[in-house]
Amino acid sequence: MTTAGYTPEQLERRNKSKWTLVQAILAPVQFLAFIISFVLVVRYLVTGNGYLAANTSVLIKIALLWLITITGMIWEKEIFGHWFLAPQFFWEDVGNAVAMVMHNLYFLARALQWSDRAVMTLMLVAYISYLVNCGQFIVRGIKARQQRPSHAQTAVSQTIEQLS
Repeated sequence: MTTAGYTPEQLERRNKSKWTLVQAILAPVQFLAFIISFVLVVRYLVTGNGYLAANTSVLIKIALLWLITITGMIWEKEIFGHWFLAPQFFWEDVGNAVAMVMHNLYFLARALQWSDRAVMTLMLVAYISYLVNCGQFIVRGIKARQQRPSHAQTAVSQTIEQLS
């Protein structure tokens, strides 16, 4: 295994995959949507104003979560051969599944005619599940960076291997 649980072959596939770039773009976009939506939902819950903006932001956040999940599944299949729950990403996928369920409870709450206030409170809980999942990916990224040998170390290692 190399960087954060990748075999050399998986690392090469990851580095060559267009889906790696897609994920790298979607992750900060989704996080920005989360921050904006969080602020709008809290504003609505505190003041009672701005429901339309809060509700619209929730729908955008849910759509982005679906988009990053679907493209992430394609990425995971390409890199690890699993659409979901690859051993290397098991806990991140479990966290994502919990976040997906929590976010999509929005539609159930609407179907059950919950009050706007109750739905927005539910979304705050869903957003906590998203933060936990987001934290998992941040920790994974930090570990990957710490495990990645520097360019100089790699060059020295390759030179030593060639001389042996």
